[in-house]
Amino acid sequence: MDLGFIIGQVFNGFSVASIYILAALGLALSFGLMRVINMAHGEILMVGSYVAYLTIALVPGPLGIFAAMIAAFAVAGLLGGVLEVTLVSRLTSRPLDTLLATWGVSLILQQAARDIFGATGVSVTAPAWLDHTILIGGQTLPVTRLFIMAVAVAVLGGLAAFLRSTRIGLLVRAVNQDRPTAAAMGVDVRRVDAAIFALGSGVAGIGGVVLALLGPVTPNVGQSYIVTAFLVVVLGGLGSTLGMTIAALMIGLFMALSQIFVDVSLAQVLSLLFVILFLQFRPQGVIAVRSRALDE
Repeated sequence: MDLGFIIGQVFNGFSVASIYILAALGLALSFGLMRVINMAHGEILMVGSYVAYLTIALVPGPLGIFAAMIAAFAVAGLLGGVLEVTLVSRLTSRPLDTLLATWGVSLILQQAARDIFGATGVSVTAPAWLDHTILIGGQTLPVTRLFIMAVAVAVLGGLAAFLRSTRIGLLVRAVNQDRPTAAAMGVDVRRVDAAIFALGSGVAGIGGVVLALLGPVTPNVGQSYIVTAFLVVVLGGLGSTLGMTIAALMIGLFMALSQIFVDVSLAQVLSLLFVILFLQFRPQGVIAVRSRALDE
């Protein structure tokens, strides 16, 4: 074990954390605003991956991946908006029913993917400019992983600017802080809920695109990340986007560095134990969000 190997593992930790950020961001937005846990969120990631497969097949060339992200954001956002309007909004006051209903939707989406694309999975051909490595500090780093990290940073920055600088962002912050008062002042909280749920789903669609760059797209591809995404949201502090980002980095780095000493399966177990122990000492998460929307 040398310094170069450790640096490589740290890089892997950051790249894995980038995927967790894209997977967990939508969950953090919807739970922070609506107190709703969407069990179909992993399948929205899966939909984004399949949209990437279709888009890159139709738009080959160096710009195909960017067309895929735009298409995945639109399709996944539309799917999330329809899911919120038709199902989630009717069950918001019944959290257990929401869990069961969205879990049922996840099973439907998985079976639909099997019927349309098959159970064995499909492969997304990344643009040629991503199929390279670069040398940084004596380490050979894959461009694909660097691209995924750049996408995560861009999505976080864009979302932060959106929530800080737009009218809908102002409304989202108002509803998040005090839903009854915002409604009494004329804010259409239902539209705000639908918009933020669709936005979170769109971000998950982009996450599905980057997942498609790493391996075959199968009907179960989202399930591989959704459990860790829930852990990231809880560890970060329910409703805190900044806390979620820090938590994703903590879990990604912990898993990558622990794999220096143990295998992947045991590293996942140790990561779960790490989250449990952390919450024993700080149950509110990395960053505690204080608002009427989140009762402590």
